[in-house]
Amino acid sequence: MLDQNAFLEKLMARAREEGLEACEAYVVEDDSFGVMSTEGEVVEYKSNLCRGLGLRGLKNGRMGYASTEAFDEEAVEQLIQGVLESAELCEDPDPEMLYDGSEPAPTLDLCDPAMGGISAQAKIDMLLAMEKTIKAYDQRIDKTAHNSLDTGRVSVRIVNSYGMDRSFTQDYCDLAGFATARDGAFVSTGFEGVVSHRYADLDPQRIGREAAQAAVDALNAKPVPSGRYRVVLSNKTMTQFMSAFCGIFSAETAQKGLSLLSGKLGQTVAAPCVTLTDDPLLPDGLASRPFDAEGVPSKAHTLVDAGVFVTFLHNLKTARKDGVTTTGNASRGGYAGNVHVSPTNLFFQPGSRSLEEILSDIGDGLVITEVEGLHAGANAVSGDFSLLSKGYAFHDGKRSQAVEQITVAGNFYEMLKNIRELASDLRFPFGGMGSPSVDVGELSVSGS
Repeated sequence: MLDQNAFLEKLMARAREEGLEACEAYVVEDDSFGVMSTEGEVVEYKSNLCRGLGLRGLKNGRMGYASTEAFDEEAVEQLIQGVLESAELCEDPDPEMLYDGSEPAPTLDLCDPAMGGISAQAKIDMLLAMEKTIKAYDQRIDKTAHNSLDTGRVSVRIVNSYGMDRSFTQDYCDLAGFATARDGAFVSTGFEGVVSHRYADLDPQRIGREAAQAAVDALNAKPVPSGRYRVVLSNKTMTQFMSAFCGIFSAETAQKGLSLLSGKLGQTVAAPCVTLTDDPLLPDGLASRPFDAEGVPSKAHTLVDAGVFVTFLHNLKTARKDGVTTTGNASRGGYAGNVHVSPTNLFFQPGSRSLEEILSDIGDGLVITEVEGLHAGANAVSGDFSLLSKGYAFHDGKRSQAVEQITVAGNFYEMLKNIRELASDLRFPFGGMGSPSVDVGELSVSGS
């Protein structure tokens, strides 16, 4: 077994000997811990240290890929031969390139010095304390299951034949609570969670209370009559929509003819109150990073500015094809993944008023707090969606009946144009994607 530096030196030397025009090593190390509990008992416990390397290289203008978890002499040869064979089989006609590392990358603080000193038992104690908070919240709380706490440290290093050698390390942690409430024959569930770079952001009491409250609030829910309703999507729900439809802002998707935003740069594609930002330098952002998966320095970009479509997201390959500069949005699905285009911290800029103030002005309508079936019920190409939904009705601006077993339907492109207002409650509930609650105007609802 070779140490990482010695392995990379041998790998680059062999790449030159085999005539690769350029090559790049992408190294990922992940030291993770996870624990899950149900009803006060630890039901799953895991601790893993993984390290892997992906090599990609150009041969006769074609890009080949190979990967390994071994760092020895044999792996060097396997990687080189794998890249050569992959490049020979590559049928992609579009030219690819590697970044020369000419621009400096910014420095980001993505680590929590305190996390390394927290014992496994302390993490288990936090998880169980959250469970106790859930159970004690209300006598109607029937069960709490599949609660989880995860922590980890991930390091990424990119070394290429142009002499670029860049790396960064980030810590992550998340705490998630699930509650089931029961009132006679009625059963409902609630969830709350936090994902952060900082362990101190995990508040088991707050997360437990909010998970329990969500379950209690959903008790005795019922459908509303079918019709068109004024709809507000909660910050969590709007984030779910963005997760399903964010691909329309990718140049890679557009170049494949799968985004209806193709040809609309400089045109109005959303309401004037809508500004959409992708910011990989966002302080404490879960997808923040000093450079992308090709080593290109990170910069913030506005995709939609006051309703006007400004730019697609690009990596080096898509930017070259469109004759523009990359936005630094190259991504890889792990060390073994190919290079694609993905957002980082993608979010709608919030408004100035609270959700409560917006509901007060609207008067009557529905707040959707959860949607299901996004993969099956949302067409990322056409923008059409029809989704099983939950939430609550509001009357005279005040929360009233909990609502479930309804289907909300519409079109994402049209919804962007019909947005009336964005609230001030910007949140990143699941990671790098975020949104405030959004008044999206009227949508069709199928219910009772």
